[in-house]
Parts: sequence; structure tokens; C-alpha cells
Amino acid sequence: MNEIKPDETLDLRGVPCPKNSAQAIVKLETMDTEEILEVIIDDGEPIENVPASIEEEYYEIVDKRKIDNKHWGLLIKVL
Repeated sequence: MNEIKPDETLDLRGVPCPKNSAQAIVKLETMDTEEILEVIIDDGEPIENVPASIEEEYYEIVDKRKIDNKHWGLLIKVL
């Protein structure tokens, strides 16, 4: 299986909810269909809330993985 390569990366470590979701969605709105955005967020409240917010806006999370003890990486596809 080929690893998905993001077209752009948005580092939101340390950005609180709901600002992190809003920033991710604004960035996704500037991207083209089929492009992939990597979003790096904190563990805890962000990983609990951001994926749901992204999916509510009709973007697809194609991968979610823990980067280290405090951070997660999401790969989000523009539909």
C-alpha cells in the first residue's frame, strides 16, 4: 500500500478548540478537489472534536495517526 502524501501541512499544535477546527476548514476551502491536507493537532479535546467538525463540512479523513504522546496527524481529502 502506498503511503498518502499530503499536498499541504497545517500545524495546529497548541491551538485550542474550536479555533483549530475553524483554521483547518478555512485552509481546506482554499484547496482543490482530491488534494490532501495534513493537519497536526493536540491530543485530548482537539482529537475528540476536530475530526467530527471536519467531517461535518463534507471532507474525508483518510488517515488518523498518533505522532507522539501529545499530537495526532490527520490526512484530510478535499471532496
